[in-house]
Amino acid sequence: MTGINWRGVLAIYKFEMHRFARTLWTGLAVPVITTSLYFIVFGSAIGSRMSEVDGVPYGAFIVPGLMMLSLFTESIFNASFGIHMPRFTGTIYEILSAPLSAFETVLGYVGAAMTKSTTVALVILLTANLFVDVRIEHPLPMIAFLLLIAATFCLFGFIVGIWAKGFEQLQVIPLLIVTPMTFLGGAFYSIDMLAEPWRTVTLFNPVVYLINAFRWTFYGTSDVAVGVSFAITLAIFVICLAVVAWIFRTGYRLKS
Repeated sequence: MTGINWRGVLAIYKFEMHRFARTLWTGLAVPVITTSLYFIVFGSAIGSRMSEVDGVPYGAFIVPGLMMLSLFTESIFNASFGIHMPRFTGTIYEILSAPLSAFETVLGYVGAAMTKSTTVALVILLTANLFVDVRIEHPLPMIAFLLLIAATFCLFGFIVGIWAKGFEQLQVIPLLIVTPMTFLGGAFYSIDMLAEPWRTVTLFNPVVYLINAFRWTFYGTSDVAVGVSFAITLAIFVICLAVVAWIFRTGYRLKS
């Protein structure tokens, strides 16, 4: 692709980041408080009964799951709200008529949403270090997985923002689908602890593979093959990218 309108991309990116900056302290204080509460509740109540999981102290074991839980919800919320607001106010027509391609428009919105969600995830990581000793055995794959998962769920959030007819619908998928799938996907436990047939049933939850791949980058342990996890994550990313391309090609809920 040649001749990318970086000025237009940057304009969208700065606008979205300015909205994030207005609520910066609230946006960062919430994950710090939430993470602290998770460690107080899970660390005290469960950690005292289950000291280690796969050789990893329980408090440290749940850190990747906490980061993923926040990354999923923040990515979806920021991306969906970012594109839904222009639809709600009617300024979406100005964006569509601007000298910006679909790629450049998505790059601006998704790039800003990725920046916000990864910032929150890293804040959670820093907060977790105040409670437990967190080690990262594979830092480069950790960063790669973090960015890939953030991009995937920001694209998914972009789709949700276009699909939703009102602000209430923006919360339906994150709260009623993604969050339960995360809790049931091994965010706070190893799926090897489950008896059959529940362990097999859990393997049909795609979030299991995302969380386990991310946990592997920290401690080198995973309940499923890391290669399979990466392939599934990449497949979800490609599917979301294809859906976004279809939306711009057909104008689905963008021009109506």
